[in-house]
Amino acid sequence: MIAGTLTSETFLRAVELTPAPAEVYDEAYEAASQYVPWPKAYGGDMVAQAAAAMMRSVDGDRALHSMHSYFMRPVDVGATIRYEVERLRDGRGYSTRTVRGFQNGKAVYAAMGSFQVPEDGPDFQPKAPAAVEPDSLRSAAEALEEATGPAADYWSTGRSFDMRHVPGPVYIDLEGGPVPQQAIWVKAFDSLPDDADLHRTALAYVCDYTILEPLLRVNGLHWSSPGLATASLDHSMWFHRDGRADEWILYAQEAVSAQSNRGLAMGRFFDRQGRLLATVAQEGMIRPGS
Repeated sequence: MIAGTLTSETFLRAVELTPAPAEVYDEAYEAASQYVPWPKAYGGDMVAQAAAAMMRSVDGDRALHSMHSYFMRPVDVGATIRYEVERLRDGRGYSTRTVRGFQNGKAVYAAMGSFQVPEDGPDFQPKAPAAVEPDSLRSAAEALEEATGPAADYWSTGRSFDMRHVPGPVYIDLEGGPVPQQAIWVKAFDSLPDDADLHRTALAYVCDYTILEPLLRVNGLHWSSPGLATASLDHSMWFHRDGRADEWILYAQEAVSAQSNRGLAMGRFFDRQGRLLATVAQEGMIRPGS
């Protein structure tokens, strides 16, 4: 495997937004999809970029607490996407936004987000699952030490985040067996600025990399299975508490249902203190090779 530089620049480039003239809604921004070694762009680019665009459209007294997305068309790698934001409502406690992503004259992505002015109130969350410490697990680069090719290089160093699997990765074979649960310890390779919105955006960015993997597991598949085709269909995310994406976070995931070459998976992000930071639900297309 060719060694690469462990940096979070890919994520930071992805969420660099350039203001653009609005053509459809109230305000618009442009951003570029980042390199991946396959024909279509990574879905986390769109989720994070849309979240960042919506965040720019609200006052600083409120924070994104939920967003719901649909991936409508494949997005070209390394190309510009224009995000048009509609300011649906601004109330005293909540704001609502929609955003559309456009590329090549067509809508490729759609989302809605809700923002809240924080309030004091009762606090409850489930207990974080027990998991082995991240330092005892192999990094992607270590797991793929003997592998070669663009995919192995990208998985090892190209995704801006250190990701360590429990019970084992599913890059080139099915480590850990066909079980419906797994967990990933994730942490940005670099220290990130002290910006709570940026750390929320980082969770939105990284969440799509592995959320379909429990569905691969229950079908006895891995990312290198011959003929495998996958795509993100829709995505929901709820932000509960602030945390840092440049410190270890446990991403606990489970397969909910698989049928008709579609599957639904759930994920929860917990920090090292066991605080629930965010919850993810995503449906994807998973077509095994014939």
